[in-house]
Amino acid sequence: MLSQVTPTLFLGGADAPLNAALVSRKGITLIVNATLCHASPTYPGVECLRVPVCDLPSARLADHFDRVAERIHGNRVGGTLVHCVAGMSRSPALVMAYLMRFRGVTLCQAHRWVQESRPFVRLNAGFWEQLLQYERRLYGRNTVRVAEEPQETPRTTTAAGRCGQGRLVPGSPAMPRPPLMMSRSQLATSAKKSRKGSKYLWRE
Repeated sequence: MLSQVTPTLFLGGADAPLNAALVSRKGITLIVNATLCHASPTYPGVECLRVPVCDLPSARLADHFDRVAERIHGNRVGGTLVHCVAGMSRSPALVMAYLMRFRGVTLCQAHRWVQESRPFVRLNAGFWEQLLQYERRLYGRNTVRVAEEPQETPRTTTAAGRCGQGRLVPGSPAMPRPPLMMSRSQLATSAKKSRKGSKYLWRE
C-alpha cells in the first residue's frame, strides 16, 4: 500500500518500489530505502538513497534525519518514495523529521500529518526519543514529552498520547480528529518491557 503525504512525497513498504508502473505513474525520481537487506530496483532517472538501519529502539536513525530531509527537499524534478519493510516505523520517522525541518511543523503536528495519510504507523520507542531530540534541536522545545506515572497492575499499564489541535501551519492538512489515545504497543512495541510506567503526553 502506497500512502501520499504531500503531492510529491509517498510512504510505503518494501513492495512499493518493486512496482515499476506505480513508480512511473507517481513520477518518482527518488527512492529512500530504509532497510538493511531489501534490494533497491534500478529505474532510468530514479535515484536511490540507502538508509541501512534496523527497526530497533537502539538503532541510530537520527544520524540520517538531516541527510534524508535535505535530499527530499532538494528533489524538485519529481516525487519521492520513502519506504522500509512495512512502512510503519523507520520510513514514517524519516518523513516526520523532514516535515519538521522543511515544512515548519512540530513533532505533534508531523505525527498527525503522517497518520492522516497512513493510519497504521507505529514508531518504536527509540525512534520517538530521537525525534524528540531532533524537535528540541530544531525548535528549542518539545510538543511531546515523556512523563512517569504510578505503576498500574502488571501487564495492564498503558501509554496515553494526547495531541491538541494546535495552530494550523500553511501547507499542512486540517486535523479535526479528537486527541489521540495510543496504547503502549502502538508507541513502544519494541521496548514494552523496559518502559513500563511511562506515558507520552502531547501538548501544543
